[in-house]
Amino acid sequence: MSLGRLPEHEQHILDEIERSLRRDRRLDRLMRAGRARRGPDPKRFAARVARAPRGRTVALLVTVSVALMVTGLVTAAPWAIWTFATVWPVAVFLGFRLLSRWSGDGGPGGPPNGQ
Repeated sequence: MSLGRLPEHEQHILDEIERSLRRDRRLDRLMRAGRARRGPDPKRFAARVARAPRGRTVALLVTVSVALMVTGLVTAAPWAIWTFATVWPVAVFLGFRLLSRWSGDGGPGGPPNGQ
C-alpha cells in the first residue's frame, strides 16, 4: 500500500468511481437503511405529531374507546374503565384537530393558502 499520493491516472480512476457511487441511488438507500438506530428519533416523532391526524386513525380510536366504555359499563372492570379514560381524550383531541383541518382553519399559523 502506498503512503504517498496516487499517480494521476489512478487518482482519475478513483475520482470516477467515487462519482458513480455518489450517483447510485440504490446504494445510497441501502447505506442509509443499514444504519443502526439507537432509540426513538425526537425530530421524527415531533414531525409525526405535528401533522394532522388521518380520519381512519380517529375513527379507530373512537371505536376502541366506545368499545372500552361499553365493556367498562357492563363488567365494571377497572382495567376497561382506566383504559377508556386514557384512550378517549386522545380520540377527542385528534378528532378536533381533524375537524379543524376540514373546516379550513389553518390553526395557529392562520388560514390555509395565506388568506
